[in-house]
Amino acid sequence: MTSKDLAQSYLIKAEKRLKILEILLQEEDYSDVVREAQEIVELSLKGMLRLVGIEPPKIHDVGELLLEHELLFPASISRSLKRLASISKQLRKEREFAFYGEVDFIPTEEYSLRDAKKAIKDATYVVKIAKSLIK
Repeated sequence: MTSKDLAQSYLIKAEKRLKILEILLQEEDYSDVVREAQEIVELSLKGMLRLVGIEPPKIHDVGELLLEHELLFPASISRSLKRLASISKQLRKEREFAFYGEVDFIPTEEYSLRDAKKAIKDATYVVKIAKSLIK
């Protein structure tokens, strides 16, 4: 297996999970939309890193790593890296809250339709950019 094979595998997983977001949205399961969107973004960005020869660390937000290695990406992709990093950072912040919550933060009550739609929009954008690189 090559880095390209693994990158393609990550992209396939991200694309399949993207389809699940619509089901979660229909079920009004907004917190799980946010959580799954984060995982989609993480897989997509790690696939992009692998494709350019960077072994991604076992962390959930690799946005800064994208920016650090901007020169390894084609110009068409590097123009999007700041937005990708921003999306990754934002969804990373929500990861645990969306899944576990806290005593004073009940995920099923705190996340809204608006939050879910934004997460879907962001994850869709990230997958689109990753797909254009990984193919």
